[in-house]
Amino acid sequence: MNEPKRVAINWMDILWLLFLAGLAALPPIAEIHKQLTLLAIGTLQLSEGWIVAHSPRRGPAYIVLLKISLATLLIDHTGELSINSNYYPIYYLPVVTAAEYFEPLGTLLWTLLASAAYCSFLYPALQEYDISADGYERLALRILFFFLAAMVVNRFVVENRRQTNRYQELAETLAETNRKLEQAQAEARRSERLAALGQLSAGLAHEIRNPLAVIRGSAEMLAQKLHDANPLAGELAGYVLSETNRLSALVTRFLDFARPLHAELEPREMTAVLDRALNSVAAIRKEYPVRVERQYETDLPLVLLDESLCEQAFVNLIQNAYDAMGPAGGTLRLAAARAADREGVEVRIEDTGPGIPAELREQIFNPFVTTKKTGVGLGLSIVSQIIDGHHGSIRVESGNPGSGACFLMFFPAASQSSAKPASDLVVS
Repeated sequence: MNEPKRVAINWMDILWLLFLAGLAALPPIAEIHKQLTLLAIGTLQLSEGWIVAHSPRRGPAYIVLLKISLATLLIDHTGELSINSNYYPIYYLPVVTAAEYFEPLGTLLWTLLASAAYCSFLYPALQEYDISADGYERLALRILFFFLAAMVVNRFVVENRRQTNRYQELAETLAETNRKLEQAQAEARRSERLAALGQLSAGLAHEIRNPLAVIRGSAEMLAQKLHDANPLAGELAGYVLSETNRLSALVTRFLDFARPLHAELEPREMTAVLDRALNSVAAIRKEYPVRVERQYETDLPLVLLDESLCEQAFVNLIQNAYDAMGPAGGTLRLAAARAADREGVEVRIEDTGPGIPAELREQIFNPFVTTKKTGVGLGLSIVSQIIDGHHGSIRVESGNPGSGACFLMFFPAASQSSAKPASDLVVS
């Protein structure tokens, strides 16, 4: 259980006590009620922070009301004619306190209440004395100064709050801008790495493909000639042929990763492409007991898509979801909705598999990073390239281990003027 924070006494509180002690040392010194009232005012001033901290809504009202009551009690015990007491400025204390905590209207109402408490001494005075016109003028001046002080302090407090809120909003805007800048820098670094690795992969793949073709042809001829004469040699040649085919498929994936993606973008409906990708994967993985949940928002804007490339990216992500959930199955959630902070569509592909380890989430779109035992680690890199080619973005969200993975993609709307012509969209 958290203990409430203690309100420390600062040097301003010490000054308050010194000033109140000075009032207590001035005449009338022998008036015990005056000393007790000043002691109560000092105690209330020291405990003001604690009261407000424990009752933020009603605490300020209680404090102002108590200070008006104590001020009235002090005036009542500091002179034969209370309304003419030299201690009348004590009413500035509740007036200024109200100006610190309340809005202008609330400050006016509390100042009116403090003025009424002070004017309440007018009736007993009229019972014993005749008050001249000058006396009424002094009374009016005192009350007007109450309101003037209240408005001056309140204006300063309100302006200070406005500036504080403005600086807070500016700080939040800067924090969000820094976050987006860091994200853009990370994406730029990733794109640079992808481009360099793509060029390297293309060179290696071309160099490897030619020897593979020779090895494959030789293995096929050996398998045909030695199949009957030497069964063992024919079997070994078959192993060479199968491994060569597997290596050739791997080289093909390298070339797919390194090949520039020419995205022919046209306005299309996102949900149709998403459904086609789902159906193609579901037809292959019929044995997986996967429950599919679709959450498509209606009236989505058209987005600029290359349907073939976009479907390839979705197929890759949905296949990964099926593989993550495994033969035991699970739930696959597909969602498409308008983006909240920009014009476009957000697509969410989420599974109930084991999720992605925290140490891999920042690197999952880099080449050769994979969570599969037999994976190469190029699938998500190609997906990232495709999304980049659509001027979109992709990120992975994952909660606690075992809670599944979620890929969140953004595609800008077709109406955006920033979209480039299809002939200019080449991503390496």
